[in-house]
Parts: sequence; C-alpha cells; structure tokens
Amino acid sequence: MESFPSSKEVNVSDSKEQIANAVVNGGEPSAEAKSRWQVALRALRHRNFQLFFSGQLISLIGTWMQSVAQSWLVYRLTGSALLLGSVGFASQIPVFLFSPLGGITADRVNRRSIVITTQISAMVLAFILAVLTLSHRIQVWHVFVLASLLGIVNAFDIPSRQSFLVEMVGKEDLMNAIALNSSMFNGARVIGPAIAGILVARIGEGWCFFGNAVSYIAVIVGLLLMKVHSPARTLSASPFEHMMEGFRFVEKTAPIRALLILLGIVSLVGMPYVVLMPIFADQILHGGARGLGILMGATGVGALLGALTLAFREGVKGLGRWVAWCCAGFGASLVIFSLSHRFWISVILLLPVGYTMMLQMACSNTLIQVMVPDALRGRVMAVYSMMFMGMAPIGALLGGALADHLGAPLTVAIGGGASLFGAAWFRLQLPKIRVEARRLIVAQEVAGGEPSEMTAQAVED
Repeated sequence: MESFPSSKEVNVSDSKEQIANAVVNGGEPSAEAKSRWQVALRALRHRNFQLFFSGQLISLIGTWMQSVAQSWLVYRLTGSALLLGSVGFASQIPVFLFSPLGGITADRVNRRSIVITTQISAMVLAFILAVLTLSHRIQVWHVFVLASLLGIVNAFDIPSRQSFLVEMVGKEDLMNAIALNSSMFNGARVIGPAIAGILVARIGEGWCFFGNAVSYIAVIVGLLLMKVHSPARTLSASPFEHMMEGFRFVEKTAPIRALLILLGIVSLVGMPYVVLMPIFADQILHGGARGLGILMGATGVGALLGALTLAFREGVKGLGRWVAWCCAGFGASLVIFSLSHRFWISVILLLPVGYTMMLQMACSNTLIQVMVPDALRGRVMAVYSMMFMGMAPIGALLGGALADHLGAPLTVAIGGGASLFGAAWFRLQLPKIRVEARRLIVAQEVAGGEPSEMTAQAVED
C-alpha cells in the first residue's frame, strides 16, 4: 500500500545496461544516463535558482565553518557539556519563539527583500564575533548574545527562504529545488567543517568567523541580481489572526500534523548528538579539533548522499514510507554510533546518520510544500521551522544536562531509541492519512492551473 499519492517516477535503468551503453558509445554516458542527470539538476534551468544556488553554496561553507569553530571555542573556554548545550539552546530557541512572526512576514512582505535583510544581518553578527575573537576579548557571554541574535535572524530567514523557492522555480520543479537546496547545504557541510578543523588547529577560531562573514557577500549579490515575480498577497486580516490561521491549518490537517510531530520528536531527542560532538571528538575518540571537523564532515557526506537520492526523483510516490524508514534508520545509527570508541569506525557510522536524517527532513519538507496552499506557505513553513530548528535547542539543553550526568554516549543512545519509537508511531499513522494527503496534493495541483500528470495519477490511485 502506498503511503502518499503518486507522481511520475524516475525510470532507473539496469546498471549493466548502462555500462554496456557506455562501452558502445566509446565511454560516453548513455542518453538515458544524461537524461537522469538532467532530471536531477532540472531546477538549475531557472536563472534565479542558479544565482541562489551558487551564492548560497559559498555562504553555507562559511556558516558551517562558524558552527564548528563556535562549538570548539565554547568547549575550549569552558570544557562543559552543559554550556555546549546551552549555547545550542541560545542559538535556536529564538527560532521556536519568533518563527510565527517570521511566517506572517513571509506571507505579507516581499520574500526576496526579507532574505536579503536577514543575510546582511547575519553577516554583521559574524563580523562582530570575528573581531572579538581575533582581538582576544571574546567571552562566553559574548557567544551567547551573538548566538541568540543570529537565532532571531534565522526565525525570519528560514520561513522566507523556504517559501521563496517556489517563486524561483515554480511548483513543477519545487521538489527538485528542495533536494538541490539540501544537497547544497550538505555539500557545504562536508567542506566547511573540514576547513574549520584545519583553521582552528592552526590559526584559531576567529578566522573561521571572519571567513563566514565574507562568504555572505556571495549570496547577497546573487539575491540582488534576481528578477522575481512576487504575487500580490492579501492583508485583510490582522497579523495575529493571520498567524493563527497557519496554526489552525496545521492542527486540522492530519498528514502535515503527523509529519511535523515526527520532525519535532527527532529534533528534540535525536539532534542533540551534534551539540555533543566536541565531547566525542576530544574525550572519547581523541581526535581534537581536526577530528571534530572530520566527524562533522562525515555526517555531511551522508546527508549530501541523502539529498542527491531525492534529487533523482520526480514524484512524491512512497515518500511517506521513506520518512518512516529513514527516521528508524537514523535512530538505529545513533545507537550504534554511541557504542563506538574507535575514531574511524565512528566516522563511518556517521554516514548513515547523516543520510537518513537528511532524507527524512527533505522528504517531509517536500510533502508539506506540495500539500500547503500558496497563501499559507510562509506560515506553515514557520511551523516547520519551529519543529525542525525550534525543538532542537530544547533538546540541546536537555542533552547537555543529561550528558553531564550520564555521559555523552548514553545520552545519544537514548535519543536514538526515542527516534525509533517515533518512527514506529508514524508508520502506524500512514494508512489513516493517505487519503487526505492525496486530496490535498490534487487540490494544490488544480489550484495552480491545468491539472498535471501528478494530479492525474493521484486521482487514478
């Protein structure tokens, strides 16, 4: 039984046939192989998305450099798992608190203008952190304040940026844009921590923060060069009523509600492993700052492979099952990782952690976006932000406190076990929510104009 409605699937040819074709063609890729890559990269045919993709890739490398360097800086200054968790809490709890405001702003104001403003704000904060660190005046409370301010910026940036994707590529290529956006995020996640590990070990954290500040220039220039048609938006309701409308839609829409609950569970109990990674790198695996970069990079490699897996798909058929199985795989991988005391075995174990985590997040994002009406997109993506990033700080604080008492390995194992229970719960919900999910997708396809092949197949199923 399919868990969510169908769209056309990418035809995956037999690998032996592809090899034979390559030999016949003198080593050149077959036409079918080329077609598959055209499918995987189809969102890049849009000029606006090309500008966004290239600028954001550079910026995200800097972001991951700062993330790793900031964790190491706090750990070096304090040596405390609790404070590591507390900084994670300070950086992400504003997303939980202020995302509803970010959502209504995304549905009432030009989204490109919002993203430009948030990127400039983040660049200024990175420069301040760099100056304080390079001048040797940095204190832990500085990191807390700047992390909190960046969290407020992200509360407005994430809903606007996620909603902005549909304006860059249209609904037809939206799923591919989400997958490529995730690929870009995780490609940077591989490169950024590796660079940060080397820079922190040789010249200190401050230059990572400076590099991140400079990297924002690329994405800001790309956004300024875009030519985007932004549809007119209604402003009839009050801001509060506008905000509550998004919450009511999520509450009464069972498929979206179930996806967001599972996302919140994983963010709360599973994601704190990232905050505790400096402890694994230093105390358990004895890899130091360079080892931290490698561990974070391994998670990024797995996540990149997960995002690319989704990029080769054209339809949403079976994505509900993917969400359930990936959540279970994420939990199981975390439990096994927590038992390892060998560095390179731990690196290998982080590959499936990143792979399954990213597939769950990207599949959930895709399913939500194809079910939500355009008029509510910003507010629903704000709830997505609350559950994805907003629950993580609570988990980071809880994880840091538990790690102080129980140790980092047991804390991560508990989170993995809870993720397994969440996956089992979601799998039981799938038969109940399948029909409503199909109806929502058909409704949004019809509302967008002529019924597409996705609509036709969903009706037939």
